[in-house]
Amino acid sequence: MKRALIVVDVQKGFAEWDIKGARNNPDCERNVAKLIEGWREAKQPIVFVRHDSVMEKSVLRPGQPGNDFKDVVSGEPDLLVTKSVNSAFYGQPDLHQWLKDSGISDIAICGIQTNLCCETTARMAGNLGLDTWFVLDATHTFAKTYRGKTISAEELSEITAANLAGEFADVITTSDALARLFQVGGN
Repeated sequence: MKRALIVVDVQKGFAEWDIKGARNNPDCERNVAKLIEGWREAKQPIVFVRHDSVMEKSVLRPGQPGNDFKDVVSGEPDLLVTKSVNSAFYGQPDLHQWLKDSGISDIAICGIQTNLCCETTARMAGNLGLDTWFVLDATHTFAKTYRGKTISAEELSEITAANLAGEFADVITTSDALARLFQVGGN
């Protein structure tokens, strides 16, 4: 059984919003690194996803230093997907087709931002019938203001977990993911 690790948008440009009180989960990058290391040790496939913004002033635009992966995203992936929208399934090359061609129906998702690209990718994975682990403590997000009210990053993360759990994905921790990965068959 193969389970692909999908590392979503762990890019340097997001540091621009790493303001105390605005970002949650300072352990995100450390947990992403643990997952990458564990997947390599288990000889399981790894997919890096990079957001290549088409917005002229975006720090995530190709050619900008913010488009580069953070240092924790190391080594060569089995697949690099580039996208300009929220879902990794709408990137190039076609992630879903690659998974099918590789005989993979199980995935784990981590990265940035919890409630945007990670959640959107997880929802699509669930709709596509993939057995999905959403590794919540290996994601992070930022506070958001809506209708004059600021919603904390932690609240947004919890809302994402509630939205996904049982419907689209199994919401788990890094240590749970690694323990499960090393069980027979990785399930």
